Amino acid sequence: MDWWTIGVAVVGGVLLLWIALMVALLISARRAGDQTRLVDLLRLVPDIVRLLRRLIADRSVPRSVRVTLVVLLGYLLLPIDLVPDFVPVVGYLDDAIVVAIALRFVTKRAGAEALEQHWPGTPEGLRALRSIAGIPRP
Repeated sequence: MDWWTIGVAVVGGVLLLWIALMVALLISARRAGDQTRLVDLLRLVPDIVRLLRRLIADRSVPRSVRVTLVVLLGYLLLPIDLVPDFVPVVGYLDDAIVVAIALRFVTKRAGAEALEQHWPGTPEGLRALRSIAGIPRP
């Protein structure tokens, strides 16, 4: 297998994960009666990546949180998953669930203030993130 094939597979996998996360966010927001706009949801994945990078770099965040986030990023980048990504919908749903669980852990350990302080996106995006991860609003 050459590098070109691996690169296309990784980009395709990330794109499919992104689409699955957007669908899950829309369904969750609609069920909660939240009027989150699609534009806010489309910006959410890049904002989450920047949030994770900022939390990892912040030395005031507990070490256990930073280690958890590095492991989370590694898990998402590795092709080995709990459910293989080639399984339609469910393959990417496990990644979304792992992200939600990790964000709950981060919020419990680092505090909601750290999440809000490092959030690079809009307030609507943060509200959508809290909704999908099951993080209570302050």
